[in-house]
Amino acid sequence: MVRVMGSKALVVRADAGVAMGTGHVMRCLALAQAWQDAGGNVVFAMAQSTPAVEERLGSERIEIVRLNGFAGSAQDATQLSELAHSHGADWLVVDGYQFDAEFQRRVRVAGLQLLFIDDTAHAADYVADLVLNQNAHASENLYRSRAAHVRLLLGPRYALLRREFKSWQAWKRGINPGPRKVLVTMGGSDPDNTTALVIRALQLVALDGLEARVVVGGSNPHIKSLGEAASQSVVQVSLVRNPANISELMGWADVAVSAAGTTCWEMCLLGLPAILIGLAVNQRPVAQELDRRGVAVHLDCPDLSPEQIAGKLQGLLASLDTRAAMSRRGRELVDGRGAERVVSAMRGEGLRLRRVEESDCRLLWEWANEPEVRAVSFSSEAIPWERHLEWFNSRLTDSDAVLYLAMNANNIPVGQVRYQIEGTRAVVSISLAAGFRGKGNGKMALSSGNEELFRNTRATTIDAYVKPHNRAALQLFSRAGFRQEAPALIRGQQAIHFVLEKNGVS
Repeated sequence: MVRVMGSKALVVRADAGVAMGTGHVMRCLALAQAWQDAGGNVVFAMAQSTPAVEERLGSERIEIVRLNGFAGSAQDATQLSELAHSHGADWLVVDGYQFDAEFQRRVRVAGLQLLFIDDTAHAADYVADLVLNQNAHASENLYRSRAAHVRLLLGPRYALLRREFKSWQAWKRGINPGPRKVLVTMGGSDPDNTTALVIRALQLVALDGLEARVVVGGSNPHIKSLGEAASQSVVQVSLVRNPANISELMGWADVAVSAAGTTCWEMCLLGLPAILIGLAVNQRPVAQELDRRGVAVHLDCPDLSPEQIAGKLQGLLASLDTRAAMSRRGRELVDGRGAERVVSAMRGEGLRLRRVEESDCRLLWEWANEPEVRAVSFSSEAIPWERHLEWFNSRLTDSDAVLYLAMNANNIPVGQVRYQIEGTRAVVSISLAAGFRGKGNGKMALSSGNEELFRNTRATTIDAYVKPHNRAALQLFSRAGFRQEAPALIRGQQAIHFVLEKNGVS
């Protein structure tokens, strides 16, 4: 477990309400729990909230401080900075669409480190120390306008899941051939009452014994009318108000009908096949990408009807193969350790990748000629400088060559990961500097490189070839999610062939 020095405080700036929902606060709660588990204290700074949200934060021993003024204003930034200093906090976390580039600058000028949680790249540019976008469609291209010091944490590898989901990380879902159980969850508030629309859709599903559990968030203003709809339903419908055990409900269900908010990543971890409804503009790209990856079904119609929902639900319930594939791909996408990774990044742990530059030429040549590296290469003779220089320059100008240098928290090069793309396949090669082997750096560098490659290039499959006696590499690719294929011949030598598909990245 990661340990934070002493009882260092973390200050989180996020709001909740009926109109904006509770998603910003709930994912920040996941990060807060990880910070607490590492030994720190957490303070939430809020200008807007709901009683249900405040009750939940209070149950987690989290202090709430009220702010005055408009969210994202200069006054807001000043109050927040003063609060952080008064609590001895070095880090601020900001989550919300009201906070822009100027807000980031004001906070950093106050001498604080800033984690900016983002979904839509809504700020004109970025100067925060860390920018987190946990969505599957997140890419560096969204953040081209950023300062040189900004570190990006992108993709479901960093999905923020609350503490209750830890016990489900190793859980294996059985795919029911006769599914009857449906979970309905539209977020913490659901101001447009899409939940009522789904309850009407359930009446149209032609399946005997159908049972639904409908989650009603603590900030939902429609509880009375939903209770009436449930009591009049011909399908067994149970309302669950503001549950503390949403993970158990996800484990109970065969399928879900859900808003495409932060709940998506929770359902991925539990392998729960889902129909996703984009209730807000920022949710649609999430649902579209998960649909594209075969993780969920995206339902987004201008005039959504009960008939449309019922049709999608009927089809999903009827297809065992579709549900099994969705479940497997969801589990491959989210492993439940995202909050821990973010805390590690805030503490300066872990690795970051950067593209190889001209000045790295000699370093790569020295690494390549280390005896241990040459011994496991398919060409074991030493590499002359002139040949390396020719190879290096050709790769820098080759658009199908992707070379990353892995850097540690002290900005020291740890190793390299490189890919050669041909069509939609890429061959990977990885090596570590001598002092950084056997410490888990290989898996971190390889996993990060694979994620970056799949996100930013056309590659959908990665091939790796390993000498049979290279035990460390065999273990590395297995741990990184590669599957072993039939042996191959590389330069006339037998090789173990590993393959990783794009949907297999987590």
